[in-house]
Amino acid sequence: MSYGLDINADAARDFISLGALVHRLDPGIIPFRKAHTCEIHVSGGEFNTAANLANCFGLNTGVVSAMADYPIGDLIAERVRAMGVTPFYKHFAHNGVNGPNMATVYSDRGQGVRAPVVFYNRCNEAAAQLKPGDFDWDAIFAGGVRWFHSGGIFAALSPTTSEVIIEGMQAAKAAGAVVSYDLNFRAKLWQIWGGEDRASEVNRRIVENVDVLVGNEEDLQTGLGIPGPEVAATSKLDPSAFTAMIDQVVGQFPQVKTVATTLREVHSTNRHSWSAVAWINGETHLAPTAELDVYDRVGGGDGFASGLIYGTITGEEPADAVRLGWAHGALITTFPGDTTMATVDDVRAFAAGGSARIRR
Repeated sequence: MSYGLDINADAARDFISLGALVHRLDPGIIPFRKAHTCEIHVSGGEFNTAANLANCFGLNTGVVSAMADYPIGDLIAERVRAMGVTPFYKHFAHNGVNGPNMATVYSDRGQGVRAPVVFYNRCNEAAAQLKPGDFDWDAIFAGGVRWFHSGGIFAALSPTTSEVIIEGMQAAKAAGAVVSYDLNFRAKLWQIWGGEDRASEVNRRIVENVDVLVGNEEDLQTGLGIPGPEVAATSKLDPSAFTAMIDQVVGQFPQVKTVATTLREVHSTNRHSWSAVAWINGETHLAPTAELDVYDRVGGGDGFASGLIYGTITGEEPADAVRLGWAHGALITTFPGDTTMATVDDVRAFAAGGSARIRR
């Protein structure tokens, strides 16, 4: 079955994403109010996808972002290079006092009945200052690119970031790329710019340019303003509420060929039931359900998107692409940090029904 997408086999680069780079401070299972130490993870919903596709799946990827020239920027840039991602930065000079800054995300993992907690310091964030005209898209897409990706986290940062996304998507389309967008609705980010109404207004303008959309039924409702279905899901693993919205999504955005999401039932912070579903060019594909012992849940959705995109770009059958995304997203939850530590063999083994038995 066809994806309904025209993927440029002759492009010089496989994948480019556009979004904010951040550093996440992680005190593990200790809440920040009692923390003494923390790990530093480099992240960003859009960057994570590029990093996963490069480091696990071996694709030629890049990230378009802001970079503040100070030690935290140096730390982030080093991790970008380590993941094998080519950077395309607009540089900002840090004044040594109040920025512009690389955003900080604070996130403790929680434990058992205690949920994870995420909050931000995005004050004077360099990425929020990005505006149309900041990037030479002709140079970035020189030689062609198969796939261009951005997301709702970046769109939520300021009145200008969504305009950069639209500019980038239109340039990517002109260069022959497939365009994807992860709605990634974050209420805390949108509430300072006008809440759900503003999110819907912005995201709808963006999604007019999108071929592949990632988001669950809540994202579609709160982030895109599509009314909820009459069908009530019996559990978080039931795809019926999601699939009931597809007709409205493709009715309003007929150029969209794929809509996909993860399905997660949270039993406790460390025990999740995990699945995924995708509507691809008229057919629905549901992944199996896995019982996950979760080490760090952050990045699982980006892990799913990465595997799905990899399978699509490389011509896997749609059902197999969904399973690759599902498997990679599951594996991400077993690692610290937001980006992959898996190999493509790990992903394929789990997607094929592998177990946690030791491999000798």
